[in-house]
Amino acid sequence: MQIHELKVNKRKSKKRVGRGGKRGTYSGRGMNGQKSRSGGNVDPLFEGGRSSLIQRMKKLRGFKAINAKKNNVNLDQIEQNFSDGDVINEESLLSAKLIKKSKDGNGVKILGDGKITKKIVVGKDVLVSESAKVAIEKAGGKFESEKKSKEEK
Repeated sequence: MQIHELKVNKRKSKKRVGRGGKRGTYSGRGMNGQKSRSGGNVDPLFEGGRSSLIQRMKKLRGFKAINAKKNNVNLDQIEQNFSDGDVINEESLLSAKLIKKSKDGNGVKILGDGKITKKIVVGKDVLVSESAKVAIEKAGGKFESEKKSKEEK
């Protein structure tokens, strides 16, 4: 037998592997299941049956306001802690321990709960509700500067 008499068997063609994966035949999709099918996918928020983060957040009640609430003081508290002619401002309310000092600097507002008979002077850094304003003016009180509250606007 000579070399030219040898019969060469044709080599079997290589299996064409799927594109997209490293060298696998499944294009990096794995074998079976929803994610291997064309157009099939799982909701990105699905966490295998447990409540997703967003669904857990819905169950938490309430919310955190962007603007902190004002320190509220009622007229009857002012009646008890101040005398005639006293100036009501943040410092005097802090010293009387009617409000707590806040980091936010959210201010003070006088509300119309209770009655007042003393002639007080309300500082310009204090907001006053409409009903409290009427009661203070009726008792003979004054306002250093007219600073409008949200209710008056």
